[in-house]
Amino acid sequence: MQKLCGIIERAANSRHPVLILGESGTGKEMVARFIHYSGPFRDKPFIPIDCGSVVPALIECALFGYVKGAFRSTKRSHDRLTAVAEGGTVFLDEVGELPADLQAELLRTIQENEICTVGTTSRVPMNVRILAATNCDLEQAVMHGTFRRDLYFRLNLVSLRIPGLRERRQDIPSLIAHFLERIVRDSGQGKILSEEALKALLAYDWPGNLRELENCLERTCAFSSGPLIHTTDLPPEIANLPRPQASNGNGHAGKIISMAELEKQAILSAIAELNGDKLKAARLLGIGKTTLYRKLKDYVLQGQPYSIGLGHLGVHD
Repeated sequence: MQKLCGIIERAANSRHPVLILGESGTGKEMVARFIHYSGPFRDKPFIPIDCGSVVPALIECALFGYVKGAFRSTKRSHDRLTAVAEGGTVFLDEVGELPADLQAELLRTIQENEICTVGTTSRVPMNVRILAATNCDLEQAVMHGTFRRDLYFRLNLVSLRIPGLRERRQDIPSLIAHFLERIVRDSGQGKILSEEALKALLAYDWPGNLRELENCLERTCAFSSGPLIHTTDLPPEIANLPRPQASNGNGHAGKIISMAELEKQAILSAIAELNGDKLKAARLLGIGKTTLYRKLKDYVLQGQPYSIGLGHLGVHD
C-alpha cells in the first residue's frame, strides 16, 4: 500500500491515462478521485461513467454526445460529457465491459485527442484526462479477443493494482476505526467493539472488500442493542467462523477494544512501517501533522508501552 500510494502521488501530477485494477469494493473510484483532486486540474470537473451498468448506446451518447436528428426521437442536441469535463477527468469504471465498436472509438479518441459526435462526421479537439478501472483480467480478455490489445496498451501507460482487503489485514483495525467514527458521528450513538468481535472481523476474508466492511459495520451498529458490539451482533458468515478463544491474560474473554485504542494501534503501526516518517504517516492516515504529534505526546504522557521506541516517535520533553 505504501508503494501504491507513492505511484498514485506521481500519477496525480501527469496527464497520462491510468488503469486502476482491483476487485469489486476495493475503492477504485476513490483512487481515481484522489488522482484527480491531488493533481494540477483539481478545480476542473471529475465525470464518472459506469460502463458496466449503462447500455452501450447510452455510453456512446454520454461520451461523444449527439446532434439533433441523430436518432428518430431526438429533438435537440446533447453535449458530450467530455465537453462538460473540459480540462478535467473522465473516469471510465468497468471499462472491460465496453463493446468492441466503442473500444475502437475510444482508442481513436485517446490517440488523436479528438471526438466525433454521434450523428456527424466532423471531429473536434478533446482536452480531458482518461482514467479507467476494471475488476476483470484485461490481459486474459485481450488473449480471448474480447478486449482490444491496442486499447489495453493505451490505457495501461500507468497501472495501479489495489490489493484486496484480505491481502492487507493489518489495515483492518484503522479502517474499522474510521468507519465507526463516521457511523457514530452520523447516528449520535456511541459504539465500541469487543475483542472477540474485532478478532472475528480480522479473521474474515472480506470478498467484498472495503464496501463489504463498511456495510457490515453500518448494519451491525444499526441492529445491535447496546453500545458494546459482540460477536453475536455480526453477520452469521463472520460470527460463525472458527477462531481461537480470546483471552485478556486473566482467563476472561471479551475484552473491549475502544475507539481510542484502535486509533492508537493504527497510528503506531503506520509510523513503525514507515520507519519513523511521521509526516508521511499523517498524510496516509488522513490526519494533520499537529494532531499526530499531539496524540503521540499523549501516548508518552500516559506511560503506555509501544512496539516502537521514542526515537521513532520523535517526541521530546
